[in-house]
Amino acid sequence: MTVLVTGGTGFLGSHLIAALLQRGESIRALVRSPAKATALGFSGVEWIEGTLTDDATLRRATEGVDVVYHLAGLTAARSEAEYLATNRDGTSRLLRATETDTRFVLVSSLAAAGPSQRGAPLTGSEPALPVSAYGRSKLAAETVVRDSDRPWVILRPPAVYGPRDREMFRLFRAVTLGIAPVFGDGSQELSLVFGPDLAEAVIRAGTIEGIEGRTYYPAHPEILSSRMVVETLGTAAERRARVVGIPIGLARPLLHVTGAVARLVDRATLLNPDKGNEFFATAWTCDPSAFGRDSGWQADHGLLAGATKTFAWYRKTGWL
Repeated sequence: MTVLVTGGTGFLGSHLIAALLQRGESIRALVRSPAKATALGFSGVEWIEGTLTDDATLRRATEGVDVVYHLAGLTAARSEAEYLATNRDGTSRLLRATETDTRFVLVSSLAAAGPSQRGAPLTGSEPALPVSAYGRSKLAAETVVRDSDRPWVILRPPAVYGPRDREMFRLFRAVTLGIAPVFGDGSQELSLVFGPDLAEAVIRAGTIEGIEGRTYYPAHPEILSSRMVVETLGTAAERRARVVGIPIGLARPLLHVTGAVARLVDRATLLNPDKGNEFFATAWTCDPSAFGRDSGWQADHGLLAGATKTFAWYRKTGWL
């Protein structure tokens, strides 16, 4: 098949391209930075320079494509309008450029659904109740996809980690230093998924027949508290890390300060009051069984196995 990947130079996008190359697919990838694309070292990929705002480039990139894997989006922004301009409006432009018989796979986020309750992972039957501007923008992108006449599949992964990831790398590095901060008392429940496992889930979403028009949660079935996440990372790193809880009464004022500083210097940051609504939710958990039933996919790596491989990659590449 001929496929298009957006966000191909990102963490998940790079794992997806690697998996697609192993399958022998003809791959196009929309990228903002050709230099960053070249640095990945992949051969056999047609890199198309452009953005989600360039209609002509989007039409060229999607021409004759069998599947669009849409991963590109903002995870940090200076305003809700900025989130929407990329995550919703960029998705809309890409859809309009896509031919009517092309399958469209949107990699959304658990943030679009909103937090879960402790002991009750989301299954997909619940109403979406995002608690952040990011989550609302991802839900808006989902709405655009659902309202289109293209065959679509939406994935809402939870927290993703693995080789080449820079977001959760901060926690991995903190564990190696022996002190790992968590928001609250460490009881927040979490679902996670290893990046290469998620890449395989994305491919299933683009190739399995009969699952069009569905929204799924690709995740490993284990549920861990944030304290257990740190302890598991410590085991993988062969270090005993001290868990330091950051109470909400302290974190909220700090997030207001860091958010205000970011606004003054006109930069996007995840450390702001809006994201605090996510940081202090009781649980971010989801049930992957429906996707497993319909696609045959399952996550191969629990956190210990995935973290062990991730630490090895960080060390080999000199990140740690």
